Amino acid sequence: MNKYCDSAFHQLEIVIASLSEILGQLKDEDLDFRPTKGKFSIGELLEHLATIPAADGRVAEGAAESDIQAFYESISLKTTEEISATLYEHFAQLKFQYESYTEEHLFTEITSWWDVTYTRFEWLLEIIAHMYHHRGQLHAMLVHTYEKDPEIMLFE
Repeated sequence: MNKYCDSAFHQLEIVIASLSEILGQLKDEDLDFRPTKGKFSIGELLEHLATIPAADGRVAEGAAESDIQAFYESISLKTTEEISATLYEHFAQLKFQYESYTEEHLFTEITSWWDVTYTRFEWLLEIIAHMYHHRGQLHAMLVHTYEKDPEIMLFE
């Protein structure tokens, strides 16, 4: 794998390890807590986080909107154990996907269904940003509205 991708995957490992720590502190009943009407519950946000590596990995291959929608509709994670297992499974899939890329593949531009064009490497950076963004949302939900501070390191 490209050394830049190795570094990028290290950052994904950090965010996934912190999510695993958070999941280890939650009970399944915590997943139903919804601090803001019309927004994700804790469980829905964690389910989304678990699917990002696989869903966004498909985007990096130019998947159609209907394919991404069908993928999201195929996922239903109801327990912390299911979320954790899926998070690690989807991370492994994404890593396998990127390990197979040559330099040419990595720097080929791919246009998303919403008309944004990045190289596959840039899509990987977007996946990292997406994961950290939602982990930050989760942390804020837990600390500020649910009064459950996981007291974990969020960065190395």
